[in-house]
Amino acid sequence: MMETLDTAELCFPQLLNNSCRKPMLSQSDALLAYILLSSISLITVALNLLVIISISHFRQLHNPTNFLILSLAVSDFLVGLLLMPVEILLTETCWYLGDHMCALYYIVEFIITSSSVGSMVLISIDRYLAICDPLQYTTKVTLDRTKICVCLCWICSVLYNSLILNHFLTQPDGHNSCYGECVVILNYITGTVDFVFTFISPISVIVILYMRVFVVAVSQARTMRSHIATVTVQSTVKVTAKKSEMKAARTLGVVVVVFVICICPYYSPVLIGEDIEDSSSSSPIALWLFYFNSCLNPMIYAFFYPWFRKSIKLIVTLQILKPGSRDAKIL
Repeated sequence: MMETLDTAELCFPQLLNNSCRKPMLSQSDALLAYILLSSISLITVALNLLVIISISHFRQLHNPTNFLILSLAVSDFLVGLLLMPVEILLTETCWYLGDHMCALYYIVEFIITSSSVGSMVLISIDRYLAICDPLQYTTKVTLDRTKICVCLCWICSVLYNSLILNHFLTQPDGHNSCYGECVVILNYITGTVDFVFTFISPISVIVILYMRVFVVAVSQARTMRSHIATVTVQSTVKVTAKKSEMKAARTLGVVVVVFVICICPYYSPVLIGEDIEDSSSSSPIALWLFYFNSCLNPMIYAFFYPWFRKSIKLIVTLQILKPGSRDAKIL
């Protein structure tokens, strides 16, 4: 009886000596976890798909800033579509898909993660140029240049993570302690390099740029208030444009702050000198907090952006299927 019970706790009962053990979760806890995490995954996919459709479909939304938001929405969509479902399957910490699928899963995860970070940096640069150098913004930041930057961001993410995970891709089971585990461990040197390139450097750039944006925005607001009594029709248009840019900066600033809060726990092991370990059994709360950021981003857009709320209404009511809907007034 005892032997049967022990066997039932194994991921692969036929491999008594090498199989990983399943965690002791009650049926109610497991069901609650599945329902909660599945709901987060579905909401993440649905909301980011709405962002993707909105920006892709409506011509009024075709500008550099929104294209950067589109890039971020694509990575968030992939998190909900690909990464979250796999993590849900791993709530029992048993990997049944083999070593090659394990390697594929982690390379995809690292690429999507790095692309999200890169998109955040590009958004910060965009807002910095829009607020701090408004006269040159339209000439420096064009839609074609933005598309090139986004493509380079994704290409660099693929190349960088293929290099970082080179050893893991050749030996995906090198760090497994038992059969039925999918784990990648970055040693201290590799983990530190990754920590600098995907956390410290990007976050530093984001914080510095947004501090500069905040200072300039406050200065512009004071200037507008001091000249509010002598505003002409022409300057009213300029003031409205500046307010629009600052509102976009504030909204995207919230996105960036939430992103930093969500990513910090994931990289906390490096701060205390430990190896970064990604596995089905390590730090699930930190990992899911990181993933949950992909669900929060479109919620922030819905709260702050009227155009996103209008787009959702047109998409849900299938108005986008009508001829000429691409030219609808969204802004």
